[in-house]
Amino acid sequence: MNADAAQNLALQALTWILSTDDLAGVFMGATGASVEDMRSNAADPAFLGSVLDFLLMDDAWVTGFCDASGFDYTQPMTARQLLPGGDLPNWT
Repeated sequence: MNADAAQNLALQALTWILSTDDLAGVFMGATGASVEDMRSNAADPAFLGSVLDFLLMDDAWVTGFCDASGFDYTQPMTARQLLPGGDLPNWT
């Protein structure tokens, strides 16, 4: 996966979140983003990273998104690592 694929996956995740009635309100409440904010920031890699941060908060959301979109369950985390702020510290 490269940065472009990571952004594409995050855009698909945003679409899935917004099309899931229960999650759309939770996402907007948690992020404070309005519909206009989402439209204007949809191409911003940092915003897309926050979309994946939200998705990764709940395993059921990850599996729901991946099942609906045909992604492997590990791909959202891999994509997150390629977007701004996604670098994980190495504790070893």
